[in-house]
Amino acid sequence: MSARTGRRARPAVRRRILPRPRVLLGVLLAGSFVAVLIVQAYINAEFTGDHVETGVGDQAGVPAAVLRGGPIINTTGGQESTTRLPDRTIALTFDDGPDPAWTPKVLEVLRRHDARATFFMVGSQVARHPELARQVVEAGNELGLHTFTHPDMQRLAPWRRELELSQNQMAIAKATGVRTSLARFPYSSRNAAIDDANWKLIKEAGALGYLVVVNDTDSFDWQRPGPTKIIQNATPPGDQSAVVLFHDAGGDRAQTVAALDEFIPRMKARGYRFTTVTEGLNLGIREQAAKTEAPAPLPLNPPAPAGDQWRGTALIWTVGLADGLVTVIGALFLVVGSLTIGRTLLLLLLATRHARQRRQPGWQWGPPVTEPVSVIVPAYNEKEGIEAAVRSLAGGDHPEIEVVVVDDGSTDGTADLVERMALPNVRVVRVPNGGKPNALNTGVALARHDLIVMVDGDTVFEEDSLRLLVQPFADHTVGAVAGNVKVGNRETTVALWQHIEYVIGFNLDRRLYEVMNCMPTVPGAIGAFRRQALQQVGGVSDETLAEDTDVTMAFCRAGWRVVYEEKARAWTEAPTTMEQLYRQRYRWSYGTMQAMWKHRKALFDSGPSGRFGRVGLPFLALFGLGLPMLAPVVDIMLVYGLIFWDLRETAVAWLGMLALQLFTAVVAFRMDRESLRPLLTLPLQQFAYRQLMYLVLLQSATTALTGGRLRWHKLNRTGLAPRSPSPEAAPAVALPAPSPAPSVAPVVDTWPPTGDDPYRGPVGRAVAPPVPSQVVPDDVRERL
Repeated sequence: MSARTGRRARPAVRRRILPRPRVLLGVLLAGSFVAVLIVQAYINAEFTGDHVETGVGDQAGVPAAVLRGGPIINTTGGQESTTRLPDRTIALTFDDGPDPAWTPKVLEVLRRHDARATFFMVGSQVARHPELARQVVEAGNELGLHTFTHPDMQRLAPWRRELELSQNQMAIAKATGVRTSLARFPYSSRNAAIDDANWKLIKEAGALGYLVVVNDTDSFDWQRPGPTKIIQNATPPGDQSAVVLFHDAGGDRAQTVAALDEFIPRMKARGYRFTTVTEGLNLGIREQAAKTEAPAPLPLNPPAPAGDQWRGTALIWTVGLADGLVTVIGALFLVVGSLTIGRTLLLLLLATRHARQRRQPGWQWGPPVTEPVSVIVPAYNEKEGIEAAVRSLAGGDHPEIEVVVVDDGSTDGTADLVERMALPNVRVVRVPNGGKPNALNTGVALARHDLIVMVDGDTVFEEDSLRLLVQPFADHTVGAVAGNVKVGNRETTVALWQHIEYVIGFNLDRRLYEVMNCMPTVPGAIGAFRRQALQQVGGVSDETLAEDTDVTMAFCRAGWRVVYEEKARAWTEAPTTMEQLYRQRYRWSYGTMQAMWKHRKALFDSGPSGRFGRVGLPFLALFGLGLPMLAPVVDIMLVYGLIFWDLRETAVAWLGMLALQLFTAVVAFRMDRESLRPLLTLPLQQFAYRQLMYLVLLQSATTALTGGRLRWHKLNRTGLAPRSPSPEAAPAVALPAPSPAPSVAPVVDTWPPTGDDPYRGPVGRAVAPPVPSQVVPDDVRERL
């Protein structure tokens, strides 16, 4: 047989055709927000009033007839001509609208005095208020283009200038069903101010078929000098005609409305007529036709082509969507701010009260707890850290400790490593791989004692951690105790960020939850339980991926107190890469959602179960899921504010939120007696974590809503070194010497106990596999 035929062929590697779901989700979300910001950047670009000062440049290329001519400039078809309105004719023009506050008031004044006007509208405002544009046309007034976003047209590329006019035309077409041939550029004024740059713009507009309209008199209503001064500025000298500039948007226009109400009847009393620009132009054409050949009159508000109306529909929808999303984001920003402030106040009030109580001289749970403890260590491929973990557990200073390592079908020799340690109070149980809940239940079934401690296979305890952890059981109402989880591998940035999160987001919250008597989670890394309480809730369930949260909620519903012991510290190995962190948090978040859904009936229960359902579940939903999911809007609004809002106000708002978080962090670190040095990375940690947790929670919610199944992801471990007791730990109490412990388990029944589970019912219970037979050495058999 040849080497080629004798060698086993490698399986073909399947190439990923599509990106990972979370990558795709992140790209889609980021793309959506970027698209919204781009649309907002376009429709809000440089929108300021027409009164911005602009200088007049070189006028050598502008025809003298235009500089001295009328306000209606025609460069269509290559011609260069201007037109004035007939004597004693006024065309009122209004720029920058429509505005929901002032445009209706202007229309009411025009209606009351039987006058019509020309409204040069901004396309983005038409898209936002199409009904106002329609009201203007229905009242017999005329529309003109004032660009789509109100930019300085001289600063734009030619294609953008054309787009500004065409998009405005499409918005008007959809909103009103008409089109217009009139255009007025932002920041333009009179004929005499036209320079070479503006003349180029006017000729470009003429090539597109537009008449450009400037003004004869400017009311300067934007200065709000008072109605009398506005009237004086708008009044043409003698019997001359005038295209008069007013504004129906861009600020408070109360003086404009008051001035119009007096200006129109006053000018009518002098023999003036009020027309639209096109009507005044047609009157001039008719007068000219009587003398020489003149062009045909222009129609007033001619119908818009169907194509423009269809494109206008898409444009208005896009603007509406962008505005709507930004409004939603702004509202969510207020919600996040309110939740953050509310959480901070609760933490300051309740968590600090918890800390002060525990640190009072002489405070204790009761008489020292010296009952023996069984420690259950579920282990699946934990060879990197299992020896350090087991040695720290077996060497604790509690009087009697038994350690039951349940090897859950490991393939890396985890069980062999523990057996070779040959520690007298450590036993190894090998079971087929069945998941962490089954391994825990098996360990509980084999445990000889009534105080049960459950730990992870990568967790290292301090010497006094076990003793301190079980002291709350001096209170007979306590059913479970959560310990203080510390990140042991803080060398990498990702792990250091998790250290910050553990201190602020987990340990500080546990103080709060204990005071509120609604602790949702006893961490898998360090948690203690009464066997009686475990029996009552049916053991550890395998129905969720967050078995620690699931069983803790069951304890609360059963009426047991769940407390936090800050002095019992356990050092865990945190994920060191964003990929591993994402996997871990995805599982945690999804499991928490499963547990909340599973215990949802508590909302309608009475007694302790109902109290947890109406206090604990909403609190967890609000601050554990809702706030992290919405927190990224803080950064989104920062980016948005830096682009569109006042830079100083935006920076103050964002820094205020950061200062609040920093204050909370300092309080938490002081309570845990941790160095404040890691908080130097808090701004970056907060920014990075918000985005990560947003994606994690969103993907978890998507998975839950679609009925998807999530499998357990094993993290890569490197192992932790043993830890010494913390300096502030309570001194050891003189305890009786431990009694000899056999190295094998007594005969036990199945675990969890048989019988109906009040929270899960008789179906779906996680039942441990049969305990495998153990070979008992002769010397041990003799002692037994």
